[in-house]
Amino acid sequence: MTPAILLLEKLNIPFTVLSYEHDTTNTQFGNEAVEKLDLNSAQVFKTLVLETADNALVVAITPVGQQVNLKQLAQVCRTKKIHMAEPHKVKNSTGYILGGVSPLAQKKRLPTFVNTSAIQFDVIYVSAGKRGLEIALSPHDLISQCNAQLADF
Repeated sequence: MTPAILLLEKLNIPFTVLSYEHDTTNTQFGNEAVEKLDLNSAQVFKTLVLETADNALVVAITPVGQQVNLKQLAQVCRTKKIHMAEPHKVKNSTGYILGGVSPLAQKKRLPTFVNTSAIQFDVIYVSAGKRGLEIALSPHDLISQCNAQLADF
């Protein structure tokens, strides 16, 4: 059990856990989930932790097949520049390792932004907090539990 799964159980939020055997040589974690679970890539979302110009961390949740437009995300965050956070900062702030970062039950609540494409689906998939585990849930439940803002980036 991961903190993300325990949180959803505690709050009685409907979800499903999907698992697959993670290939330790594969660093394309989201694409690996799409392939091994035979999912629509537009519904599988990666959780990225980024750092703003003033050293604040933020979370961006976006489809695995898309790159984050850093300029647009910086505007959304009201900062001049934004870049990917160092792995040790990600682990320290979320409690999760790269490739297994869940947007749910992170150690520190960070400002969170969900790509607007999420709300076109009844179900989306996000990391359950461990490589090889995904959670299927309503995008509205995810947004609510993360206190997230919808944005285009």
